[in-house]
Formats: sequence, structure tokens, C-alpha cells
Amino acid sequence: MTDAKKLISVMEAIAQAVSENKELLTELDSAIGDSDHGINLDRGFQAVAGKLRTLESSDVGSILQTVGMTLISTVGGASGPLYGTAFLKAAAVAKNQPGIEAQSFIEMLGAAIDGIRYRGKSQRGEKTMLDALIPAYEALTEEYTQSKNFAAAMQKAVAAAEEGVEYTKQIIATKGRASYLGERSLGHQDPGATSATLLLQTIQNSVVGGV
Repeated sequence: MTDAKKLISVMEAIAQAVSENKELLTELDSAIGDSDHGINLDRGFQAVAGKLRTLESSDVGSILQTVGMTLISTVGGASGPLYGTAFLKAAAVAKNQPGIEAQSFIEMLGAAIDGIRYRGKSQRGEKTMLDALIPAYEALTEEYTQSKNFAAAMQKAVAAAEEGVEYTKQIIATKGRASYLGERSLGHQDPGATSATLLLQTIQNSVVGGV
């Protein structure tokens, strides 16, 4: 089980991963977006990191709620509301829980995806973060249902997300700034799908064996 202390360390790892990859994310965004995805996400997660140590006595739901609200208030563009909503929806699932079990993590990811889908008025196949997150959720759910092995399920989930990122190169963007490019968006991977996969990779690296 991931308790509040472990969740804080996971969020710190995510903040570090985003910082280390902000130039890549911004470079990807410069091809089909506003050239600020990495910069904006880094600003938001650094703000999150600055609040984490004040939350050590909180439950996991409260921590995730703080993460979501902080991202909404500090991240510019579309990614702030989308990621913020994702964490707020996950927080609602985890409300008043002392920790996060494997099954509750799966439920949290599903709720986060539903929040992104609703907030972004988007669906799979439109060259967004959902093209990584939905396949990851499906793979995670299928493997864990069959094996009850969370490490194996996360491995399958991350692999599916990575395949989803590759898939975004093959489709035309129909949402957000990238949609203005039409067919010129072909061949470029979606920065949102890339950052979503980065978060899942970091969770896998930080949590496997601890849930």
C-alpha cells in the first residue's frame, strides 16, 4: 500500500522527472502547439513540490486534491485544467483513505481519465494524452484482473502508453492548438501523451513493490 509519505515521495519524483524532461516536452510542443507544454508543466509541478512537505500529516485524498488545485492555478494552457482535473478526480476516489491499494489506483486512473475526457471534450484517437492513458488503463486493468500482480500490470500499462505515444504520430490532431495544423500534424508525437506517459513511467519506477 502507498501511504501519504510514499505518495509525497512519488509526487516529488514526478516533479523531478518533469523538470528533467521539460525541454523535450517543450520541443515537441513547438512542432504542433504553443511551445510551452514542458515549461508550464514544470512550473506547476515545482509549485506542487513546494507544498508537499506541509502535507505529511494529510490523507492521500487531501494530498491529491492539493496537487490538482495547485496545477489548475499554476499551469497555463490546456494542460493545467486537464491534469488538475485528473488529480482532483483521483482524489475523490481516494478520499479519507489512509493509503492507495492496487485496485484503488486502477479506479483512480479510470476516474482521472473520465475527468480528462469530460474537461477536454475529447476521446481516444484525437492526438491527445488520452491516446496514452486509455490504452494504459485498459492494459493495467486486464493484467491485474488476471494475475493480481501490480508490478506486471504497471509494466503492461507503461508499455501500452508508450505504444500510444507512437500512435499519435500516425494520426491528425483534432483537438487543441495542434488541430489548426490539420495534416501537417502527422508525423509528430503528441506532447500531452508524452507527458502522461512520463508520469506513468515515474509512478512505475517509484511504486512497484510498494503497492
